[in-house]
Amino acid sequence: QGRGKKNAAAASVASTRCSTMSTVRLTGFTGHPKGERKTGLAVGMDKGHVLTSRDLKPKPSYRKGKLNKRVAFVREIVREVAGYAPYEKRTMELLKVGKEKRALKVLKNKLGTHKRAKAKREEMSGVLRAQRTK
Repeated sequence: QGRGKKNAAAASVASTRCSTMSTVRLTGFTGHPKGERKTGLAVGMDKGHVLTSRDLKPKPSYRKGKLNKRVAFVREIVREVAGYAPYEKRTMELLKVGKEKRALKVLKNKLGTHKRAKAKREEMSGVLRAQRTK
């Protein structure tokens, strides 16, 4: 019996406190309403200690895959000296005669994934475009 009264009192305090706190709600990915801030209460959707969010500087790992000027220059020199691999030459020939699908199949067998093959095909067609403009 004593517990019921205690919970009822806590609920009334919580309801008055919630109404004074942030009432703005955002919808998350799951469809459940989630508040912007914590309420400072131990119960409810927005339970938890109220904290001030800090602006963190971006992690170095976010730069992964970004092409550096120096790396691009070195790759350009290597391409100039070493030329193209036989499969790349074959791909360029296929693209010249308009067999894009066959070129994609050749590249996929060589490179392993569809995504890599599409990227390489675009690269090769770019090279052909550059040769035509020269």
